[in-house]
Amino acid sequence: MNDMKVVLLACEVMRDLARPHLDDAAVDTIYMDSGLHETPKRMAPALQEELDAIEEPSLVLVGYGLCGTGLVGLEAGRHTLVIPRMHDCIAILLGSHREYMKTIGENPGTYYLTKGWLEAGTDPLAEYESYVERYGEKTADMVMDTMYRNYTQICLVSHSEEDLAANRERAQVVGAFCKERWGMEYSERVGSDALIAKLLNAPRQMDRLGDEFVVIAPGGCVAMEQFLDFGAPAAAS
Repeated sequence: MNDMKVVLLACEVMRDLARPHLDDAAVDTIYMDSGLHETPKRMAPALQEELDAIEEPSLVLVGYGLCGTGLVGLEAGRHTLVIPRMHDCIAILLGSHREYMKTIGENPGTYYLTKGWLEAGTDPLAEYESYVERYGEKTADMVMDTMYRNYTQICLVSHSEEDLAANRERAQVVGAFCKERWGMEYSERVGSDALIAKLLNAPRQMDRLGDEFVVIAPGGCVAMEQFLDFGAPAAAS
């Protein structure tokens, strides 16, 4: 497997997180539109198209969590897939499943902002403005209230203090909108690149990945069950 081509197939929000750990000469990168998170049913087909276009059997490092049911049904085909055994991308940004579960337990009503989602215009304020333009204010109000009224906090999460500072101005504007409309409190936190570093180091430690990753052998398929019980064996086919 050490001789296999290595490809990183990841959400755009992972680009800055992955960059310091990438050997550009050894890893090909494919970054996907972060807007796929808005319509999970489009995620697997979009990723499948990219996988199928990789002609040489490869070790594909998938920079996604399960993302709802977004990855379910993704077929490895001729490739071997390595996927963080996480429910969503926020767990990757926070650095571990344990930290994700701790955060969810402490602040269960938190909506997370990232640089990637702010730049892609998928934050609540940008979405609201888009809905008003497309459907009118009344429909936009109804849709947005249904989506966001149960959140109590909006949190900007970044991989460094510098990244927080660079994205704070826009995040605070979004936070003020969410505070006025749904009473969300604004907060910030620095996450960790620990998990993305482990993912990118996977080609050198396939026999020591542990239960933080799911490995899909050639011919295998991503299934929900592989992500539900974190204590279960990591390998799947």
